[in-house]
Amino acid sequence: MEKQAHIAIVPSPGMGHLIPLLEFAKSLSSKYNISSTFIIPNDAPLSTSRLQFLDSLPNSINYTLLPPVNLNDLPPDTRIETRICLTMTRSIASLRETIGSMVAENNMVALFADLFGTDAFDVAIEFGIPHYLFFPASAMTLSLMLHLPEIDRAVSGPYKDAPDPIRMPGCLPVHGKDLPDPFEDRENDAYKHVLHIAKGYRMAKGIVVNSFKELEGGVIEALQQGQPGKPLVYPVGPLIRTGSVEPSKDVNELSCLNWLDSQPRGSVLYICFGSGGALTFEQVTELAMGLELSEQRFIWVVRTPKDKVAGTTYLDTKDHDENFYFLPKMFMKRTKNHGLVVPNWAPQDQILRHSSTGGFLTHCGWNSILETIYQGVPMIVWPLYAEQKMNSIMLTDGLKLAMRAKLNEKGIVDRIEVFRVVKALMEGEEGKMIRIRSQELKGSVTSVLSENGSSSRTLDQLASKLKKEI
Repeated sequence: MEKQAHIAIVPSPGMGHLIPLLEFAKSLSSKYNISSTFIIPNDAPLSTSRLQFLDSLPNSINYTLLPPVNLNDLPPDTRIETRICLTMTRSIASLRETIGSMVAENNMVALFADLFGTDAFDVAIEFGIPHYLFFPASAMTLSLMLHLPEIDRAVSGPYKDAPDPIRMPGCLPVHGKDLPDPFEDRENDAYKHVLHIAKGYRMAKGIVVNSFKELEGGVIEALQQGQPGKPLVYPVGPLIRTGSVEPSKDVNELSCLNWLDSQPRGSVLYICFGSGGALTFEQVTELAMGLELSEQRFIWVVRTPKDKVAGTTYLDTKDHDENFYFLPKMFMKRTKNHGLVVPNWAPQDQILRHSSTGGFLTHCGWNSILETIYQGVPMIVWPLYAEQKMNSIMLTDGLKLAMRAKLNEKGIVDRIEVFRVVKALMEGEEGKMIRIRSQELKGSVTSVLSENGSSSRTLDQLASKLKKEI
């Protein structure tokens, strides 16, 4: 009887990293009988909702929580990338102990670490386990990370001041100001940590990327060209959570779906800035007033604003206010006939596939982009943090699947711009063209995930290689 192959998966903190890894593990289990254990570093006890999520995993997928690391020595203004990287690095000793126990009990064929976890490769090497990188973002961002050591040597001074855009094989040129957040200050520890983990990417035996050839053909082709010492790249996307078709008992979910059922086909703009995105008080006001001016139907997932600058509450475990005191006075009353404001969370996959949904105003997180492309919904892009500005360039300039909300001289998307872009997407000619292209790409997604599709064949190749390690 064939021994069951088993892999270790080491995700960095954040649901946006965990979800595609879980979909990857599910595919390996259901199609190839490869079981897995998630080994989860953290810097605090997990929230009840996250523990419930982990407890709902299939029987073939286990998890173990590493002891929380102490980050109390970090200054309050420490960037999120530094916190994530140090959480991973300071978990190495407990990871080593856990891997040692797993090796004794399982037929370990690989360790997969995600984009912030390349320090875990040292542990895999100690135990003679093949080590792979799982990259949950775009192939374009992966290309940036693989080329970062060379870019770092070639460009002097701040990237935003570089006279020429950054060019990577198969990618759109990217101006320094549109690079991910940690690149803003090369003297900051966040950039130094990102550069350190990027140097570890080429140690991987292979890199699994959550994208597909029909979406990023040029860059994937460039990444797959054989070069000495270059890891094999496996594009297996889109790996997305498609949700349950069972009747829901969640109050938020029921209210959203019941409201959508009563709206005309393709008439509703869905607005959400991801699980970690937050706007300022001023920006929330401008967005609200712009939506009201547009007179378009909308579902808006609202979170308590940040005091000063828009950005991320990525690892913020505090509850968000649900009384909407920060919205303009009487806004909800004035828009009650065509708008629905939802606190904190909504069933995004079900909203996107609902026939009444006609557009998505998104922060450009990669998971959200893939879910939207999967459903063929046109987008308005409003990037906030991480690599989202790069994603927005790909969607607007490259794929022509979105319109971009433009900042004014104060760095705010004002109400007039909100009105303009919402009207244009939902009623204008440009919106119609984007809608056509979105539907065309939706058909390509169905193709790549079919039995003989490019992503399915790539996953076959990877699974075959893993099983040969038994």
